[in-house]
Amino acid sequence: MLRAGRTQQLTVSRLSEYGLYLTDDEQNEVLLPNRYVSLADKVGDQKEVFLYHDSEDRLVATTEIPLLRVGEAGFLKVVDKSVHGAFLEWGLYGKDLFLPNRNQQGGVLAGHRYVVYLYEDSVTGRCVATMKLKGFISNDLITVRPREEVDLLVASESPLGYRVIVNNRHWGMLYANQLFRPVSVGERTKGYVRRITEDNRIDLSLQQQGFAQVKDSAQTLLDLLEKNGGFLPLNDDSAPEEVTRLTQMSKKVFKRALGMLLKRGQAEIVEQGIKLRN
Repeated sequence: MLRAGRTQQLTVSRLSEYGLYLTDDEQNEVLLPNRYVSLADKVGDQKEVFLYHDSEDRLVATTEIPLLRVGEAGFLKVVDKSVHGAFLEWGLYGKDLFLPNRNQQGGVLAGHRYVVYLYEDSVTGRCVATMKLKGFISNDLITVRPREEVDLLVASESPLGYRVIVNNRHWGMLYANQLFRPVSVGERTKGYVRRITEDNRIDLSLQQQGFAQVKDSAQTLLDLLEKNGGFLPLNDDSAPEEVTRLTQMSKKVFKRALGMLLKRGQAEIVEQGIKLRN
């Protein structure tokens, strides 16, 4: 079945002066315009394409990669406005994503970026953006588990830290006192589930926990040593702030990572800091 807002693997069924016609397993047909066609394309080829509705409400295909697909949240820029809503940069040639007035919260400004969710309109089948996330992002049924690596989108900042969207499905929290590098609204990053509380709150970290964290941090420290000519001006007596500034780790994590490198014989402590061993 051909549906807008999704990436699908389709088969070239015929060539025309307008481009390639692609079909799915049910022989439904969609046009891939000439802009995305090469001389090497032929009938029977498999093409991975993204589907959307053009300005004339026709379903068309593109080989371009959109900034958002159906079921995903993102941080998109408003490029234009009308009496009916706003248009967001979508990463597609000549096509913006519509954000209706009814889906806005507090209005939007051209040139500014906002956290939105992309869904398929149940009536028209078209892709629509919304800033009202409650119906799509929920912690009613948790689908992640402690220590799991997850995808994060930083949605908002508070005195406690940053509220984030987890795997495009749940709300989670990154606490400011556990962050050892700058974080900004709209940033996409990997994270790790620290714990899930009894009331389904998800607490997160940007670093792995336990031995996995030490192993990962040891590799990071090794990479930093190599990048800085085999030396870093840090040791056990360094101020925690200086350790964080140079390594983006807490001093506790730094000491564990250094301990692993020392044990492996990959680094040594010298008078002015730590040195990479050949």
